[in-house]
This record gives sequence, structure tokens and C-alpha cells, in this order.
Amino acid sequence: MNAPAPAEGSNRAWLLVGGSVVAALLLVGIYFAAGGASYTPEKTQDPCKHRPWSNPESLGDFANQFSVSALDGAACQLGVSREALAQALATPEAREEFLDRYDISDKELARAIRASLLRTVDDAEQAGALSPLLADPLRSFLKQIPLDQAIELVNDASSLLSSAEGFLGPAGALLEQFLP
Repeated sequence: MNAPAPAEGSNRAWLLVGGSVVAALLLVGIYFAAGGASYTPEKTQDPCKHRPWSNPESLGDFANQFSVSALDGAACQLGVSREALAQALATPEAREEFLDRYDISDKELARAIRASLLRTVDDAEQAGALSPLLADPLRSFLKQIPLDQAIELVNDASSLLSSAEGFLGPAGALLEQFLP
């Protein structure tokens, strides 16, 4: 086998490096031409602005809309962004930091979360996304739910729906029949 001459290998390396530099500069140029230099993050949505419910096709869709609506309601009542509240509810430490930062008590947080959950049920029922046969028992349940479970429900309503399906056993499939 013939090994390439040292100058030939060196030229090939310089061509690869040069090609990489040109490609990188071209990529940066395209980024700037597409408006990348003037990027501003999108404003967060006002949590007090009503967000219409769509007709959920599955329990997962319902759970997602339920969580977003509950976050909006609690954030609106507390006067913070939905994103700030969602981050605060992620861990007990984040919740404590949030309460201190915004000078909110545990009672105020609990009241806002429970009220937002009840409002979410009302919104879902009014939109036709939740049957009145389920709305009334759900309201009764939510009025007495402990704060940690309410927070879990706001963070991920699918956990409640999964528990309900598991509790109902084979009749769990009937739960989806109550969705329009």
C-alpha cells in the first residue's frame, strides 16, 4: 500500500478545516438573515385570560386541558404567571421559595389551587368536555382534597384519571364514555 505523501495529507486536513469554517460562517449568516439577531422571547400568556376548552378526544387530552386550566386559575388568583406557578409546584423546596418570593401563605396557595380546580371543572362542564354526571362528584372530591394531592392534580391530572380508571377496574373504560 502506498501511503500518501505528507504534503498531500496536510492539504486534505486544511481543506477539511477550511470547509468546516466556511460551513459554520454560512450557518451563522443564514441565522442572521432569518432574523436570529433580533430574537425576543414570546410573552407569557395572561393566566386571567379565558382559554377555551376544546373537545377532548381522550382522557389524556382532558387531563392536559384540566392541568393548564387549573394552573391558569391559580396563577391568576395569586397574581403570578402560569410558568412561575408551575415551576413553584414542581418540588416542595421550589414551593417554599415561591411562597417567600411572592409573600404568599400556604393557606392562600391552597385556597387558590382549590378554587382553580373547581373553576376548571365548571369550565370543562360548560364547554361540554365533562359530563354533569362526573362534574358534581368531582367538585365534592376537590373541595376536600389535601393540598399536596391538589398540587399533584394541578401538575398532572392524568394521575387522578389513571387512579380513577384503576379504581373502576374493568368499568374504567366507561369513564371515557362520559367525555363528549
